[in-house]
Amino acid sequence: MSNKVLGLLVVTAMTVLSACTAGEPSAPVTFPTAQPATVTKLLVFVVENHSLDQMRAAMPFTTELGKQFAVATSYRAVTHPSLPNYLAMTGGSTFGVTDDGPPSRHSTDQPSVFGQALALGKTARLYAEGVPGTCATDNSGRYAVKHNPWAYYLSERSACARYDVPAGALGKDAAAGELPNAGMVVPDLCNDAHDCDLSVADEWLRTEIEAVMSGPDWRAGHLALVVTADEDDRSQDNLVLTAVAHPSLRAAVVTTPLTHYSLARLYSEVLGAQPLGEAAAAPSMAAAFGLDVAKG
Repeated sequence: MSNKVLGLLVVTAMTVLSACTAGEPSAPVTFPTAQPATVTKLLVFVVENHSLDQMRAAMPFTTELGKQFAVATSYRAVTHPSLPNYLAMTGGSTFGVTDDGPPSRHSTDQPSVFGQALALGKTARLYAEGVPGTCATDNSGRYAVKHNPWAYYLSERSACARYDVPAGALGKDAAAGELPNAGMVVPDLCNDAHDCDLSVADEWLRTEIEAVMSGPDWRAGHLALVVTADEDDRSQDNLVLTAVAHPSLRAAVVTTPLTHYSLARLYSEVLGAQPLGEAAAAPSMAAAFGLDVAKG
């Protein structure tokens, strides 16, 4: 082989490698279409500890999700570290928590959006990857209880024990059209990008979201999806990439300042209920994204 040909092959390989490391999708991203309808189900996926710019650069699938449907460019977590942010998303408050302690140290008798859904006769489920059993209150392997907020709502412990389940149930519920009205998906410590690269998290999200979008809940137009991060790595003032997908959205860029309290409010708005805690005063994600939600 001549030096000229060998050099050409090296340059070509380097070009391909450069494209891959620049965050290009491993395959073209296409999303199933559906007829939009009133949002009655909300499913939130949460990844870990990365800023808006970091996620844009290293998560091509999630970035494309936001480009095709909608993305928030001024969405911030409310504090550090992880746990109080998960509580803010699901209860409209940090409940004074400032660390990542387990439920044996931190619990609240206040309601969560999951308990709110059940009290209204609707459905709720949290899908936690790697959880041993249901509603586990201690760490195990790659399962981190600090990322499983329902375990901290003491008055809802029996409901948590029934509906806080391993992530393997997500695909079955999606295929059966039985996704909950208030749902959250929590990957393990690798697939949420806490211990592994953002590219790993992005591919995991791609697999799970494609399965969800192939199911009847998405095709019926009643399901909205949110992908966000619990917090950034303190590099961008807690600004995180937040993508929202619903059949009614087309390439929307939302600049309204939003927070995890706005996400808690969206849960309640989808349920047709009063927002919890500080979510009541937070900017409405339903209004910001123009989502048609239930009227309480």
